[in-house]
Amino acid sequence: MNDIAVAGLLIASLFLILGSGVWIGLTLSGVAWIGMQLFSARPAGDAMAVTIWGSASGWTLTALPLFLWMGEVLFRTRLSQDMFKGLAPWMQRLPGRLLHTNVAGCAVFAAVSGSSAATCATIGKMTLPELKRRGYPDDMVIGTLAGAGTLGLLIPPSIIMIVYGVSADVSISKLFIAGVVPGLLLAFLFSGYIAVWALVNPGRVPPPDAAMSFKQKLQASLSLIPVALLILAVLGSIYAGIATATEAAAVGVVGALVISAAQGSLNWQTFKESLMGATRLYCMMALILAGAAFLTLAMGYIGLPRHLAEWIGSLGLSKFQLVMMLAVFYIVLGCFLDGISMVVLTMGVVMPTVLAAGIDPLWFGIFVVLVVEMAQITPPVGFNLFVLQGMTGKDLLYIARVTLPMFALMVAAVLIIYIAPDLVTWLPRQMGP
Repeated sequence: MNDIAVAGLLIASLFLILGSGVWIGLTLSGVAWIGMQLFSARPAGDAMAVTIWGSASGWTLTALPLFLWMGEVLFRTRLSQDMFKGLAPWMQRLPGRLLHTNVAGCAVFAAVSGSSAATCATIGKMTLPELKRRGYPDDMVIGTLAGAGTLGLLIPPSIIMIVYGVSADVSISKLFIAGVVPGLLLAFLFSGYIAVWALVNPGRVPPPDAAMSFKQKLQASLSLIPVALLILAVLGSIYAGIATATEAAAVGVVGALVISAAQGSLNWQTFKESLMGATRLYCMMALILAGAAFLTLAMGYIGLPRHLAEWIGSLGLSKFQLVMMLAVFYIVLGCFLDGISMVVLTMGVVMPTVLAAGIDPLWFGIFVVLVVEMAQITPPVGFNLFVLQGMTGKDLLYIARVTLPMFALMVAAVLIIYIAPDLVTWLPRQMGP
């Protein structure tokens, strides 16, 4: 059989098994087993056992459950309320006023979470009712929250970066540091859009709250100290070379437990709920990663990635054309799959092509995270859209429509990091080898 027929058979198998209700991790293993049995001389059972054990026992992966646990602990604290109280006084004089708390709150929480859906839900719990009570328009409140919630993937620590790092064999610590500047860039783009919108539509922005003195603003900002210390402990230890991503994750868990205890929200019930929540989520991700590792091995034996890389090379595409083609590919894929599935499904096929084109895998990791962020706000499978639909009761298509400007800004961010790749690579270079 030729490559197109083999790829068609495997894709049909993938959708057939998925459609029958089998978990995605087991589906990936099943497709890999079919591929190896039919198109490879190596015994599939032996390859599956070795590969799944190897992917599941890697030390690098230990950071994933720890960061998940940290996010689960913080999700059950008063952190979002404290952040709103600390950030709001400084936003009153900006065009758009408290709409900026969506962006600033998500950016800050993203630096201690790692999950886009958790960031969107945690900040939304506080800002949605507050902004609605003060008379801010629903379309801007929901649209900016949906877009800013995606910062949970880009600003480290990021779950998707760990998944990419493991799948593509790229340093997770360097990926984390590489995400800082693009994450801040995207946050500034969102805030810039809010400011321009407010200047064009002054009648839709409610009047400011009562003026506060500088001293009162500083007192309100004291509630930001715990989260600032946690961000400093996690990212500072990685950047300074004191800790690996896994060790920094352990520091983050201890810090999250301390914050939770200090706020009085840590008891046996919340401890158990956070631990079980992180365990369930990690088991799902580990199963997907194990299945993807076996599928990547099977693809290697069949030779599809190599042939695809050779075919794309024969098209004579420039680096820019290849990047844009991959961006469209991931955006379309994101309409049907969640971010983690997108990354683990495609890395085995895409990475050989990317490396052959001379694209830096570190830069490509941030690019992938950006386009996966876009997938978080594209229907029908946009996780942030689902989160906001549950919180607001609004129609999914309405939420997707009001989020379109944020999507356009993410496209602009992709173009900016392509034109200026040092925005991604400069900080990691300062860390040394």
